[in-house]
Amino acid sequence: MGKPDKRLKKILFILGITGAVYWIFRFLLPLVVPFFMAWGIALLLRPSAAWIAGRCRIKNIGRIPIGVIGVIELMLILSLLSVAVYFGGRKLCMEAGMFLDQIPVWIEELDVWLTGLCHQVEDCFCLNPNCIVLLMREMLRGLMESLKKAAMPYLMVNSVSVFRWGIEIVVMAVILLVSVGMSLQEMDVWQKRCERSVFNQEYKIIGRRLAIMANAYLKTQGIIMLLTTVICSAGFWFLKNPYYILAGVGIGIFDALPVFGTGTVLIPWAIFQFFRKKWGRGLILLGIYLLCYFMREILEAKLMGEQVGLSPLETLISLYVGMELFGVLGLFLGPAGLLLIEDLMKAYTLRSGES
Repeated sequence: MGKPDKRLKKILFILGITGAVYWIFRFLLPLVVPFFMAWGIALLLRPSAAWIAGRCRIKNIGRIPIGVIGVIELMLILSLLSVAVYFGGRKLCMEAGMFLDQIPVWIEELDVWLTGLCHQVEDCFCLNPNCIVLLMREMLRGLMESLKKAAMPYLMVNSVSVFRWGIEIVVMAVILLVSVGMSLQEMDVWQKRCERSVFNQEYKIIGRRLAIMANAYLKTQGIIMLLTTVICSAGFWFLKNPYYILAGVGIGIFDALPVFGTGTVLIPWAIFQFFRKKWGRGLILLGIYLLCYFMREILEAKLMGEQVGLSPLETLISLYVGMELFGVLGLFLGPAGLLLIEDLMKAYTLRSGES
């Protein structure tokens, strides 16, 4: 059993390291995220870029800089991805066109359903024919006018924000592209600087953990998004929905966003089917939602935990705490922060010779 002073010292170490990790994630990380991304991309491109750089020479000039080769590789990869997205998006655009053509039919069906409901209320309370129908139409007309008046200032204000975000995205993309080239060119120099630094061990721990977490997070989210898309598309195909691919992909993307999730679409859709007295379709939609929900809750904790070395419960707790502290990014930063705290504590414990 340890002495009280040792226990107090350990508690202070844990609090200090936890505070440092929180401060870095909260204030420092947002400033260097593009450069971390560039460094990660450069690490992926380095083997092929180095191989090409060692075999390509320009007469009277010499070898092509590895940074230039890396940027060219990245641009080629992005071009191929753009072509794949274009051809894959053609099918989605066709379904989107069919979906838009169907909207007037759905609006007409909704109008018929609301009119019938109003007539039932009129008959039940012995009211004059069409009195509630006319009242509902006036209310809907007033609601539409109010929405138009409220939407115009919102659109004017947010159009400026969208324009600003567009410029920021373009600037960030240029910075990222240039940073990838510079990272490839100066990677050996930076690695030597880190090796000579007094914080060499901490750099290795942080870099290793962030790399493991990024790999685990991307794999986990990719697997869950793919499974959600397949489940939803299969369910919509079973329901003979002509937009099953478009709807499945859309809900798969929604499910990757914690703010929305599959319930944003499937629950209102199921309720609407219940109002139309299509109980079977509504129950199937609820079944699809529950299947996707529990699949995400189980797989997210299990897959992340297996890849990063946390138990499912530890992963679930770190995901929740991270999301509460950092929002959506907390799904990545929560487990990463817990692992960093554990690794740094082990490193300092071994260095000080304590158990």
